[in-house]
Amino acid sequence: MSRPTISEISALLADLANFRTRGAGSLAELMNRKADLLERIAAARPDDAEAAEVAAARARADELTAEG
Repeated sequence: MSRPTISEISALLADLANFRTRGAGSLAELMNRKADLLERIAAARPDDAEAAEVAAARARADELTAEG
């Protein structure tokens, strides 16, 4: 699992801002991308309990995806 790049994080932040202002895109897709990035951050920092806790966002992304 690779560490997320600055460009990936920047793209997600831009897409989140676009969603908030224009409603463009799918919230479930955005949350899935966010969870993926957080999981990758946690994997790169296995000693960081806070990063692991935040990476639990994957469960929420999965719920949103299932709700469609």
